Amino acid sequence: MSGRLFLVVGPSGAGKDTLIAGVMADDPRLHWARRVITRPETADGEPFEGVSRAAFQIRLARGDFALHWQAHGLDYGVPHDELAPLRAGRDVVVNGSRGAIARAIATYPDLKVIQITVPRALLAARLAARGRETGSQIADRLARADEPLPAGLHVIEVVNDTTAAEGIARLSQVLRG
Repeated sequence: MSGRLFLVVGPSGAGKDTLIAGVMADDPRLHWARRVITRPETADGEPFEGVSRAAFQIRLARGDFALHWQAHGLDYGVPHDELAPLRAGRDVVVNGSRGAIARAIATYPDLKVIQITVPRALLAARLAARGRETGSQIADRLARADEPLPAGLHVIEVVNDTTAAEGIARLSQVLRG
């Protein structure tokens, strides 16, 4: 038996971490793939392994990552062992990036892409409230949010425009469907 692989994408501030964490708390059968990221582990959000850019490049050269990409000046990688639960029939959720979709689908053709969306004004307010980005960085993230996904791709959309509980329920419904 094989589990399903889900790549959750969406702009910064859309609530991906919050929604995924909420779904994980409600369904222990799911596995949230822990990423390796070139930023300090003290940063807010999902649990991840923080590494230096040099350490990341060494691991990338060794072939340690099932998936990898760059976004917003950071390197992201999903180690192969984080996808091992698929072989045991468990579903795996990866907090991904639009930039990773083409390579991910080429490697995992049965991959399901879920896009978390949020109205632009709400997204801008969330980014500003985080206090992690400058005004120009927020503008860049908003511009990137408007970029389309690859053509011909079947995407399941989850709108996260109300409460966290409602967004979690919407994502949970998609993951169980």
